[in-house]
Amino acid sequence: MSTTFLPCGDYHQNYTEDHSWWQTKFIKGKMILLFLVLFIGIPQVAGVYWLSVFIQVGYTVLGALGVQLLIGFCGQLTLGHAAFIAVGAYTSTLMVLEFPWPQFFVDWGLAYPVSIIVAAVVAGIWSLLFGLPSARVKGFYLILTTMAAQFITVDFILTQYVSQIGGRGQAFSLPPGTIKIGPWVIDSNIKVYYFMIILVIICVSVVVNLLRSRAGRAWIAIRDNDISAEVMGINVIKYKLLAFFTAGFIGGLAGAFWISNLAALSPEHFTWFWSLWLVGVILIGGVGSIHGTIFGALFMVVVMELLQLGIMPFADSYPQLLQKFLFIKEAAFGLAICGFLIFEPNGLAYRWWQIKNYFNLWPFSY
Repeated sequence: MSTTFLPCGDYHQNYTEDHSWWQTKFIKGKMILLFLVLFIGIPQVAGVYWLSVFIQVGYTVLGALGVQLLIGFCGQLTLGHAAFIAVGAYTSTLMVLEFPWPQFFVDWGLAYPVSIIVAAVVAGIWSLLFGLPSARVKGFYLILTTMAAQFITVDFILTQYVSQIGGRGQAFSLPPGTIKIGPWVIDSNIKVYYFMIILVIICVSVVVNLLRSRAGRAWIAIRDNDISAEVMGINVIKYKLLAFFTAGFIGGLAGAFWISNLAALSPEHFTWFWSLWLVGVILIGGVGSIHGTIFGALFMVVVMELLQLGIMPFADSYPQLLQKFLFIKEAAFGLAICGFLIFEPNGLAYRWWQIKNYFNLWPFSY
């Protein structure tokens, strides 16, 4: 029996088939097409501006992936994830600029790759420290704890102390040629884009596989009912802390990646609004869905860019529109969240699931 399509039935014969990523030839074809679009189509077609937009989308995916893991899969509310992204960015920057690497290490382009791993681990440990209260509190009180992480990390430690290292004041300059992996110098938008795509694919693959593991099943059980999970023998505290470490680790990777797109790094890149923005991304995309993280990032970044392009024709007559675009953006962000919570509370991922089912089950899609 052919398994090219799976309409109105299930032809899986064993556990491996049931849990394979690409279960049919049709799905494999779609994924090959997606890879061709990402690695060849977009770089060939997109100009410098839209390439930077896609880089922003990738950065948002990396940032929101940790938030999705905490909120969507483990049920741990957070409003301070930008702090862990900032820790990753500053750790990587300090290691590249300030650490006394042997000259051959710098010449061979190993400083930045090593700094990425160290940044991710440091951010994971920092996230773990602020996740410790989750052993005793949850809900609203946990939100306040994670908000404290934002203000303590960014507004106090990074702004008042770390930013002053080397007498730089507030910003760390990242000269061209500083960020390189081996012989590959990341000094243009197209190189940053390819680096972003590779990093997003790796992180999404790791998270998807984690969710299929013992830890992933434990996180989902804790999310659904932590008391029942504990009764079933799950070490709730252990897996909560593991979720915080993993989310912080991914956030650290996002921060270490983001410095490759910056000429200078400052605390202004990691405001509390960015933490709130990432929560909005998973609310709009769909809580508890990896697809939702990607769809939410696409929606939030692309729609805001289109909104800015939409007001450009009126900029000559109303110059204040551009001057106050940040406030317009924040208002649109709030309206988008309200609209999705009212009309599509399950997010874009649920709508995508419905569309797929409609075509997969056609002509019996009713």
